[in-house]
Amino acid sequence: MSIKIIIIFISFLIASDQIPSADQDHPILLKNATVHTISNGIKKNTDILFDSGKIIAIGKNLNLPVDTEVINTTNKHIFPGLISASTVLGLQEIGAVRATRDYAEVGDFNPNVRANVSYNPDSELIPISRSNGVLLALSIPRSGLISGQSSLMSLDGWTWEDATFKHPVGLHLFWPSMNIPKNKKNKSNSKDDKRLTSIQKIDNIFDESRSYLKLKISNSESFKHNLKLEGLIPVLNNEIPIFIHANEVRQIEAAVYWSIRQDVKMILVGGKDSWRVTDLLKDNNIPVIYTQTHSTPSRRFENFDQSFTTPNQLYRAGVKFCISNSESSFQTPHIRNLPYHAAKAGSYGLPWSEAIRSITLSTAEILGVNDRVGSIDIGKNATLFIADGDILDVRTQVEQVFIDGKKVDMSDRHKVLFDKYQKKYQQLKNK
Repeated sequence: MSIKIIIIFISFLIASDQIPSADQDHPILLKNATVHTISNGIKKNTDILFDSGKIIAIGKNLNLPVDTEVINTTNKHIFPGLISASTVLGLQEIGAVRATRDYAEVGDFNPNVRANVSYNPDSELIPISRSNGVLLALSIPRSGLISGQSSLMSLDGWTWEDATFKHPVGLHLFWPSMNIPKNKKNKSNSKDDKRLTSIQKIDNIFDESRSYLKLKISNSESFKHNLKLEGLIPVLNNEIPIFIHANEVRQIEAAVYWSIRQDVKMILVGGKDSWRVTDLLKDNNIPVIYTQTHSTPSRRFENFDQSFTTPNQLYRAGVKFCISNSESSFQTPHIRNLPYHAAKAGSYGLPWSEAIRSITLSTAEILGVNDRVGSIDIGKNATLFIADGDILDVRTQVEQVFIDGKKVDMSDRHKVLFDKYQKKYQQLKNK
């Protein structure tokens, strides 16, 4: 009983106070702004009209419905909502409190696990991320080899059903280490090689799932429903991609050749050494979700800025890529810093337009939602935000967010604490 009480107390303690917005019930015009469309460049002194959650007009001197709310955005910048493509947002609150960590399941193979059903829409980290323009996040289960299915979540909603933007986005496979054990470098016997053992385990479950699928299609009497094998079927049918998490060059090469052999669609997540295999990635049309912008070099011979320049190398090589936060669950409270990962790459050679694209439209394309979000275009969702400057500039403040046309509450715990302690020191100063 005491454990239940503690869990309930923690859930109340960490729940955010923000009230999710009601659906848009009248047209809204953002007037005279600098609009960063992403798909069609930057348009100055431009208006955006949206209604029922969709952008219906972009330009000047637009014809307005009679009940249109006009918001003056002169000297302001409007961007499409940023998309974080590698997070456990909503699946973890406080890393040191086990009761708030819900991103890992027991066992090596959990393809049936769904991230969205564990998503906590009351997380304090959601409004904090939202306050810096991150309006969509890919929540990923993390455990074992095959961790489960990720869900793209909209950062506003009363329930996980409200917040689910797309599910499933893909199945996640954490590729085993390809490092050679030190005590086996001079031995030819591979029976105890954990690398081969792990890959064989992955092959076995895929082979088993293919056999399961054949039995299911044939309506065989020996067919028995299996949730885990069922979770692999969308990948085998190429309905969704498999996201393979790999950073070291041998991991990446092994993963690519494995995906070719298995005839599945692959997306590389992590990709620290992707700069070393750009031809392999391009030739096999494998997108990269690059999560290592703020990491240190892996080897002594690498330049100090290798992690910063990798996005530019991928861009120059013609590899489709996007930039995301670090995959580490320790970085969950820092998803708000997503634009600065792109800004770092922009400061080290990546064109500025590509830097902002790498956290908006490029991400949407890789996740398969570019028909709805990622840029400011007529017909797309009105998921965007107003800022007082370039979002890649750390000094820029996001002033207002709209998700599917809904005007979102901009308060968050950081702002509450800022106001609290600002008053504290004002009071001390006046004593």
